[in-house]
Order: sequence, then structure tokens, then C-alpha cells
Amino acid sequence: MAIMTEQIRNIALLGHGGTGKTAVNEAILYLTKNIDRLGNTPAGNTVSDFDPEEIKRGFSISASVSNVMWNDKKINIVDTPGFLGFAGEVVSALRVCGNAIIVIDGKAGVEVGTELAWERSTDAGVPKAFFINKYDDPDAHFHRIMRELRDTFGAAVCPVTVPVNNEKGVIVDVVNQKKYTYNDKGIATVTDASAEDVENYRPELLEAVAAVDEELMEKFFAEEPITTEEILKALRQGLLDGSIAPVFCGSAAKLWGIDVMLNIVADSFPSPVSKIYERQLVDGEPQKVKINEDGETAVLVFKTSIDQFGRTTYFKVMNGKLTSGQTLVNAQTASVEKFAHIYTLVGKKQTEVEELCCGDIGVVTKLANTNTCETLSKYGTMQFQPPVYPAPYYSMAVVSTGKGDEDKIAQGIYKMLDEDKTLRLVNDAETKQLVLSGLGDMQLDVVISRLKARTGVSALLVEPKIAYRETIKKKVSVEGKHKKQSGGHGQYGHVKITFSPGTEDGLTFTTSVVGGSVPKGYFPAVEKGLLEAMQKGVLAGYPVVGLAADLFDGSYHDVDSNELSFKMAASLAYKAGLPQAGPVLLEPIGILKVTVPEALVGDVMGDINGKRRGSVLSMDFSATRKGYTTIEAEVPKSEMSDYTIVLRALSQGKGSYSYEFTRYDEVPMQIAQKIIAEAKANASDDE
Repeated sequence: MAIMTEQIRNIALLGHGGTGKTAVNEAILYLTKNIDRLGNTPAGNTVSDFDPEEIKRGFSISASVSNVMWNDKKINIVDTPGFLGFAGEVVSALRVCGNAIIVIDGKAGVEVGTELAWERSTDAGVPKAFFINKYDDPDAHFHRIMRELRDTFGAAVCPVTVPVNNEKGVIVDVVNQKKYTYNDKGIATVTDASAEDVENYRPELLEAVAAVDEELMEKFFAEEPITTEEILKALRQGLLDGSIAPVFCGSAAKLWGIDVMLNIVADSFPSPVSKIYERQLVDGEPQKVKINEDGETAVLVFKTSIDQFGRTTYFKVMNGKLTSGQTLVNAQTASVEKFAHIYTLVGKKQTEVEELCCGDIGVVTKLANTNTCETLSKYGTMQFQPPVYPAPYYSMAVVSTGKGDEDKIAQGIYKMLDEDKTLRLVNDAETKQLVLSGLGDMQLDVVISRLKARTGVSALLVEPKIAYRETIKKKVSVEGKHKKQSGGHGQYGHVKITFSPGTEDGLTFTTSVVGGSVPKGYFPAVEKGLLEAMQKGVLAGYPVVGLAADLFDGSYHDVDSNELSFKMAASLAYKAGLPQAGPVLLEPIGILKVTVPEALVGDVMGDINGKRRGSVLSMDFSATRKGYTTIEAEVPKSEMSDYTIVLRALSQGKGSYSYEFTRYDEVPMQIAQKIIAEAKANASDDE
């Protein structure tokens, strides 16, 4: 049966870790007979958590895709991780899903992950709904959580299904005024709901849907009946414009409420063309361009996975339709790619199909030159705006546990970068370390574990070295003389140089030689000798910056002088002069911008000023997050290594930050002494 775009519903399951997103996905698959038994996360046998790391750790790491048919609608479900370190998967899912269902623990209520899911969905312009899960728990409390939802997210939140009896599994569909009574196999007996069953919630629902349409508002105030069809239509419009966030409830483990939610998803949730427009890049600038279901075929790649069988590319058909065997052109690379076989997914199970309509989600294997976030189209003329991923500021150095494995480690991790767009890998030439950056310690630990599983190479994560600098604070004049006689022509170079603090980052080299005591032809050799010597300072061996050197005198020999001799003489002058010129150690300083709830500002500032040796520059209300404050401070880079983890603890996961290097500044003496002592100890160990 051919699927039309209007029949598609794309749903991202979001929420705090442990709320049961994967269980909801499992329940949907079971109800639609895609699976014949319910798996569970602790047992490691769910459909969506099929990655070996997910099975080992007992939680979702990657976004997984499934699809079901319900009431003649095809529902694509993207199950996303709840832990903050894997937020990139959520961003990818929201780019291609037209709806978000935020799963909530019926006992825990609104958590940090709930708020973050709402914010990310809002930023992505995606309609939002809630599913309050685990209503088989006697301590689950619908009324309390509804109050929390309204207090946190406003009057847009309205109940659509409500529990009547937690223990016996009775749920009321307020829209259709039906009562669902579930047996121990999760099968419901459906009866008409009584007025008593709906009287506490239906007025809230009617008020919410009436606000969407003027005619419904008039009916509401006139106390005229509003039909089920009118409610469903208003729900769709309210979801689209953000004025309604419907709330469902149930238990995924016992299949309560899942079927009711699917009914309303099929009837009222927006299809991929409900918004009519999509974000494209036209001449490099984002624009809203009308979707054409019958137009040029275009797909956006939102995820890539790599395993022992090769590369799998996940995509959404953004325009036109895609047929098996079709050839498309990559807009970014101009590479021509053949979609020889296209598939739909239920977890890792692939089902080959002949075509996918506009708005549908599928996968293809063996694309040679296409990466995540890239667009392919019939003529290579269309390019869809990629999502904006959170920047990776948590960095660790990757150290090999075996000799000669460094290249294998780098190659192995580089292959993973397209699987997770929040990872960065840099080979730092100065510190001679391979530095891996991401969103948190758990994410990087998964990378190292996958590296071992895929390549057999073991590696450790250690704190990255800091690229310190050295400079001088005093002015001093010294001489350097290089003289060597070993038969035949000898070597002779003699310079007198004044060293002083410079105004430029590197070397400021000048000459004031008079009388030809040092011929001009040797000036470049002197400068070169100083530049090479500056690569290693006299305190701890770090590069020297901000150095001014004036060559004011010297001497030469008609036969024995040459460029090498004057280069050596300059180096000797450097080694003699810098220890006398008040050398100091410099550290990188960056601008930290951290945004946290106003109530937590004091704790965060205390941490910045105390533990991080920071200096607060400004503090203002956040321009993007209501009730939040943005603190701007200067903080040494050496104090930022654990900030991702510490900020999550200080802010209960609600804080976010950015950090950018700006300048170098002098290290306090007590700290500098420790750094110098450590550098000397390491140097002696290497000898």
C-alpha cells in the first residue's frame, strides 16, 4: 500500500533519563504487532536499544527509528536518549520530526530533562505533547504533575487522557468521552465515560481548544456543545501554533493509555506538510521554502551509524518522493550517490521498500561520500538547513595503553565523528596530545569503549595538558659569543643584545648596530636563532611570547664568521639573558558565559570566584531563557577541565555555558612554582 504524505506522523520521544521513553516505544510496537513480546531496558532486549553499549549500560545512547501503522496512519517514532551527554541525538531527531512527545515519570513529575526537552522542542519549532508514564505505580499522582506542568509551561498544557484508577488501569479519553478499562494483558474494554469521569478535566480541554478558533470561543462562552471533530481539528491547529500541549497518561509497562494516545496522534498530530514550509539554505542564507510533494526529490541526512557491516545513513525525504535505484547529487560535495536499496526501520530491523513519500523517514547503506547534515537532491540544487548542535566544551586527552597504537586510535575515533556531531578530535601539535571533546564524561567513555570493541585498541582518558607560555618583565643587556676552532676554517659569531618586554605576541627584532661591528648580512641569522630559541622558555620549557630584542653590537671574523655562527651566538645570548629578565609563566584565559536559573546564581558565582580563580565581568538576565541569568567571567583554562560536570551538579542540569580563549595572563607565583617543578620532573624522566 502506497503511503501518502498526509498519512505520515513523525514523533520524537523525549524526556529525562529513566522516564520510560524506550518502554513507550516498545509498547507501541507491541500493540501494533511489530513485536510479539515486550522487552525491557534492564534485560537489554528492547527493539530501540540494540547497540552493544546500550545493552551493556542499560540506557539509550543513540536515537533509534521505528515505524508503525495505526488507523491508516504511518507513525515514525524516533526514541532519543535522556542523558545530557547525548543531547546531539535529540537535536538530530527534532530536525526531522514534526512532533515531540515528552515522557514524564508519574511519580517524579517535572524534572530537568522535561524542561530541556520542552526548550529544545520550542527552539526547533516542533509541536509538543506529554505522556505521563508509570501510572501503575500507586505513588503516581496525576493532579500534582498537572499542576507542575501548568506552573512550568503555562496554560497551553491541557489534559486529553486522565487516570481514574491507578491500580485497576482505568483511563478516560476526555476528547472522545470514552472510558478504557484494561485487563492484565493490557487489553481495554471501552465504554462511554460518565459525566463524573470527565467533569474535572473537560472544561480545561474545551477552554484550550476554544482559544484556537473564534467560532469555538463563541460556542464556549455560550455554553454550546463543541463536537469531537471540532476538538480534534482545534488540537491539530493548537499543536501547530504552540497554543496547546496535550497531556496523555498511562503505563507503558502494562500498555495502559498507549492506544488512546495513538488514536489522537493519528487523528490530530500534524503531518510533515502541515506547516507547508521547510528551512532551506538559499545562497547560504536560511529561508522558508514551500514543500512540494511532487517536486524535485531531496533528502536530508540526520544520522549516520557504523558497525561491522558498514555504514548506514538515516534520512528524511524533504521534498518530492524517493524511489529505489534513484541517483541523487550531494549539494555539499557534488558527489553522485545511488540509492540502490532503500529501507524503513524498526530498531535495527530493515525492511526494503520501493519508494518513500515526502516526509517519510528511511535508511540507505553504502553511500560513499555523504555525511550527517548533508542534503542530496535530484540535481544537487537543494540544501536544507542542518540543526545546530550544542558545542563540545568537555575535553580529555586520549592516551594509548600500547606502543604504536596512536594512529589506530586517531583513525578509529575519526570514523565516529560523523555518528555524533557533538564530538571533536584535535591533534594538538603543541602539547603532542590527541584531544577529544564532547558534552560530558559519559559520552567520551562510550567513545573509548566503542573504540576498543571496533578496533581492538585500548586507550585511556586523561586531563589534557595546558599550553602555557613564558615571557619576561625586565630589560637586560647581554652578549653571546660562539667560537669554535677545529682545524681549517673555524666558527665565530659575537652579538650583544638588549632583551625587553615586547608589545607584539611574538618576537620584535630590531638592530641599532653602528660601525659595522656586525655585518647586515648576519642580521637574519641572529633573528632566526632567537626565533628558534623562543620555542623553549627558561622556566618550564614553554614557548616564549612578547619578546623584544635589539641587536646593538658584536664582532665578527673575516674568515670564520658565517650565518650558523651568528645563529648560535644569538641562542647563547637568549639563554644568558632571559633568566636575568624576570621571566614569568603565562596561562591561557578565556571568557566563560554561563546561563543558570536565577536562584542558583550565588552558587555558580561562588564556584567561579573561588575554585576557578575567575573574575566576574558582568551579570544580566538571559535574553533567551526566562527566569535565567547569564554570568560572564574571565577564567583560566586550567580551571575549566571539570566544569561541565560541576555545573550540572550545581544547577541540577539546568545550566549551560560557552568558553572561548581570549588572551594569556601571568600565573600566580604559588601555582607557577608547581607547574615549573612538574615540568622539570617530567623533563628529567624523559632524559
